Amino acid sequence: MLRAVTLFRRGLFRPSPGLSVRMTSSEITPKGILANQVAVVTGSTDGIGFAIARRLAQDGAHVVVSSRKQQNVDWAVATLQGEGLSVTGTVCHVAKAEDRERLVAKALEHGGGIDILVCNAGVNPLVGSTLGASEQVWDKILSVNVKAPALLLRQLLPHMENRRGAVILVSSTAAYTPRVDLGAYNVSKTALLGLTRTLALELAPKDIRVNCLVPGVIETNFSKVLHKNETFWNNYKENYQLQRIGRPEDCAGLVSFLCSPDASYITGENIAVAGLSSRL
Repeated sequence: MLRAVTLFRRGLFRPSPGLSVRMTSSEITPKGILANQVAVVTGSTDGIGFAIARRLAQDGAHVVVSSRKQQNVDWAVATLQGEGLSVTGTVCHVAKAEDRERLVAKALEHGGGIDILVCNAGVNPLVGSTLGASEQVWDKILSVNVKAPALLLRQLLPHMENRRGAVILVSSTAAYTPRVDLGAYNVSKTALLGLTRTLALELAPKDIRVNCLVPGVIETNFSKVLHKNETFWNNYKENYQLQRIGRPEDCAGLVSFLCSPDASYITGENIAVAGLSSRL
């Protein structure tokens, strides 16, 4: 076998019928499983979004990062480019149409098409009950968490067709097990599960797959209201027998897989990264 591999690398060997030669993934795809693809990741200058952007770029994609503040975009782009990754970025408040248009234009600067969309941007301006949320809070949560992914995808769709694209929505295990202090946020994240299934059906004829990442408690600034709560964390460990809190990187590998050719027959699914979720 070793002699066969040596001859293969020298170009002196041609496999005959019935004889297989195994090669490592790095030999088969030296540029990564997402080489020559363009990815757009919203809410990607910190936490889960940043980890996803980094992993997609490490796996060969050109990644466009975005968030609401220019200094955060500048930091993320400089950090990832400093690691030798192909990354650009722009400011984008996903609830604003003009910002979404700018994000689309930035992505099209690299190759004229888009292969991957990861909708990670989300907000939760209220820790409180569902019925305690004002109309303004409802509008903000639903606009950013639910409407924006659909509207951004609509703007990107003409540039994703005929490219076998992949879309990832980011929900939360709050969609499976709501918390009373995350009222309207629970509802928005549950809505994303339905949006995933609906879009998967609508876009299947265009060969675009839509799946949903469902993180549990991950150590980010966004979730610190939970993981910094000692009582909550102790109960969480006891109930789920976990010895550590999740890290953003725990989510990134799954997203890269779901965007890759290896997941070409997976669509409409929601997959938890939570140590152990309550979903059967």
